[in-house]
Amino acid sequence: MKLWTGLAILLAVLLPLPAQQGPTREVETIAKPRRPGAEAPKEPEQQQIPSKFGKKEGSEIPVGLPTFRSDVTTVTVDVAVLDNKGRFIPNIPRGNFRVLEEGVPQQITSFSMGEAPMTVAMVIEFSNLYQHYWGETWYQTLTAAYGFLETLKPEDYVAVVAYDLRPEILSDFSTDKRAAYEAMQRLRIAAYSESNMFDALVDTADRMSEIEGRKAIVLIASGIDTFSKLTFDKTRRALQTAGVPIYAIGLMQALREWYDARGMMGPIQRLDFLQADNQLRTFTKETGGQAFLPRFYGEFPAIFGAISQALRNQYSIAYQPSNQEKDGKFRKLKVELVNPATGEPLRIVDEKGKSIKYTIQAKAGYTAPRPVE
Repeated sequence: MKLWTGLAILLAVLLPLPAQQGPTREVETIAKPRRPGAEAPKEPEQQQIPSKFGKKEGSEIPVGLPTFRSDVTTVTVDVAVLDNKGRFIPNIPRGNFRVLEEGVPQQITSFSMGEAPMTVAMVIEFSNLYQHYWGETWYQTLTAAYGFLETLKPEDYVAVVAYDLRPEILSDFSTDKRAAYEAMQRLRIAAYSESNMFDALVDTADRMSEIEGRKAIVLIASGIDTFSKLTFDKTRRALQTAGVPIYAIGLMQALREWYDARGMMGPIQRLDFLQADNQLRTFTKETGGQAFLPRFYGEFPAIFGAISQALRNQYSIAYQPSNQEKDGKFRKLKVELVNPATGEPLRIVDEKGKSIKYTIQAKAGYTAPRPVE
């Protein structure tokens, strides 16, 4: 009880109450992309990249930002190899990687490994469904969000998106973490009881799809969807096409078990939460990310470290598809580690010669270019 009281006091200090009760989230005006040759805005204290939250139709490609155009013939795959503790395994030679497109081995044309800044959109569930003011889930939501922000480096870009009935952009991509912290101040009183996760994820992933490099969505949510326009299957296909890795932190794990153990959760609620966990696992796995379902607050630091390891340290592999047909179809990808001499799965050992269990994280595929009309 003393611990909770202390945490509540700390939050009260960090997050002063608004002047009046009621829904307080507002949509922030989105910065327009800067045209070539235009003078950059004079804001030396805050770096801001051209907004990727603008609609694609009729928008120009921002200067200096790599893009994946519909007519390209090269596919880039960012790959993370992690041990069973979520740590990045470095220095794996190029010859040990094999990329399969629809089961057909591809010839790797470019290979590199390194650390780079991250571009992250934090997508946060903030609904009256569970995030009641000063409730346990509200506190857990803020703990996860603020904790992840603390792990970002000065060169990382971050945007904050909250959703209930619809997604709202609380702060645009910026290296100035003050903008993100100010956006978090708006998470006080939720406006609606809907939690439309499918719509929020697809909207954010679609707007980020043209960004290349270390990019990801960090989803902080229960995993439950109540009223989205998109179905589960349509959401899966849209996220696969967008190619933005999703890292999910599932909320309410311990609270659900507490209610269930005391007979306070019915079979329908239990099924809803099992489905929610499955949705988080599916979306993250198919986009090359990872799902975390923490039961204790002490797990958060390790989760933030695992996300950072997976995003900052990656192998970047490029190849020209053997199938050059422009049919607009989704093509499945699989990245393997093999022994080039035998073709068998690669065995990685530690300094003591013991085998290390590892996982390979990469996007599940890409959408081939469409024919030019």
